[in-house]
Amino acid sequence: MFNQILNPTGQLFFTWLIALLPVVLLLILLAVFRITAWLATLIGSVVTFLLGAWVWQMPMGLGIKAYVYGALTGIWAVDWITFWGVMLFNTLVITGLFEKFRLWLTAQGTADVRVQTILFAWSFGALLEGLVGFGYPWAFVAPILVAVGIPDLDAIRVAAIANNAPVSYGALGVPIIALAAVTGLPLMQLSSSVGHVVAVLALLPPWVLIYLVTGKEGFRDGWPLAIVGSLGYIAGQFPVAVYLGPYLPDVTGAIVSFALLLLLLRVWHPARTLGYGGQIITSVDSAGQNAAHGLPMSDVWRAWLPFIVLIVVVVLWTGPWSPLPAVTWLKLSAAAGSSIHPGTKVLALFSFAPFIGGTAILASWLITSLLLRVSAAQIGEALRRTFKQMWGALLVGVFIFGLAYVFNFSGMAASLATGFSKIGVWFILIAPILGWVGVALSGSNTSTNAMFGFFQASVGRLLGFPLLLLPTLNSVGAEVGKPVAPQTASVGVSTSRYVRNEGEVIRHNMGWTFILLVYLILIGVGFYLFAPGVMKGGVAG
Repeated sequence: MFNQILNPTGQLFFTWLIALLPVVLLLILLAVFRITAWLATLIGSVVTFLLGAWVWQMPMGLGIKAYVYGALTGIWAVDWITFWGVMLFNTLVITGLFEKFRLWLTAQGTADVRVQTILFAWSFGALLEGLVGFGYPWAFVAPILVAVGIPDLDAIRVAAIANNAPVSYGALGVPIIALAAVTGLPLMQLSSSVGHVVAVLALLPPWVLIYLVTGKEGFRDGWPLAIVGSLGYIAGQFPVAVYLGPYLPDVTGAIVSFALLLLLLRVWHPARTLGYGGQIITSVDSAGQNAAHGLPMSDVWRAWLPFIVLIVVVVLWTGPWSPLPAVTWLKLSAAAGSSIHPGTKVLALFSFAPFIGGTAILASWLITSLLLRVSAAQIGEALRRTFKQMWGALLVGVFIFGLAYVFNFSGMAASLATGFSKIGVWFILIAPILGWVGVALSGSNTSTNAMFGFFQASVGRLLGFPLLLLPTLNSVGAEVGKPVAPQTASVGVSTSRYVRNEGEVIRHNMGWTFILLVYLILIGVGFYLFAPGVMKGGVAG
């Protein structure tokens, strides 16, 4: 074990600037030079390691251990989940079940653009985010919205703004799993604290969506859609996030939201049928816009089956009643004496737990493949497509966690936190902004949490904030920045005419992300002042 050095240069300001270098370098490589994410994180991790060894005097051998343990954590805690989540999604696409599911969903709506927007951008988008993330909700939802009369650029914006609330639980909870890995905070406590903030955040976006497609005129007889859409998502998301963990809140939130909206539409419809821009659609204009899906019930059942299997398996496998997640076959760690909390240790830890959430998702995919009788050729195509889509993201998981572990282990994060702590209690206004900036430039909530999570937790400890508050605001701040993330936008526009013109999309989305960011800052201050107990937590065992 070695003891971290808090101020290796002798001038805290200069130490703070040097500690910022890995962050600044990574963001410049991504945002200015547009270097691909896996290469940028590899370069950033090398620079971080060299600074940790040279300036903070981290022993080379311990530093290598910390990097390797971080990389292994990235592979097992993050890549293992995202790979099988995307594999499940691609299997549904290749077998044609996803298209049947989309057809069935589309047939449930009406010609009213507000109904279509809340059903598909909000509820269906949350389901896609919960399964795969990475901009796919934009790519699949935007063409549906274009088909009901929303111009391309505005359809992408609607899909992007709708995608705000679900992002922390995206890709089956990977961002929160990453946050727990780098902070050492218990996964269930982080899932719960993020769930509380997201539940409040989710109250606003459906109102914004209605305004975006019909203006304030759409509220006059469309307000029940916003209320049921938001409360339905919260009803499915919140209890799962608090009591079952981060894997399924988006999936259950989306399904409950969609179900309640369909029930609402059985007993109520807006008094007027509005098209994009608030124009009234006559019965003649709307004829034929919502033809029956034409699917037999057997096909509808098969389309729903994978989601049912996923929910049942993951709940049984990962819930608090299951002994499987606690099984650990190997633990590796390197220890450093903390520079800001003398007598305590900062650990670079890798635990090989074979039955973690990613294995549950693999089991869900296997069961689904057997029940649907997926052929060997289709499985091969799904594997080929998944590797082609994901190899870069999988490498990012390796390098960003290696970088983050060394950044934390060497003492650089502690020095950075000490500098920022001089801001005092006002740092609560900055914490969500850092999350917004991190994801806006890196494109990944997971990477933002890996890079800033431990630093945010350290600032919180120095300033006496509730332990979970600042890491939570970092993660949800990253949600709000997603609509202006270049990497997400590049995937999101892949089904539109704005391919390789992400800049125009980002500029179009920018203003609304600022509004949601201000709303999030107010939420954070509210929890700090009026409900700090929700954000208290203990140290992971």
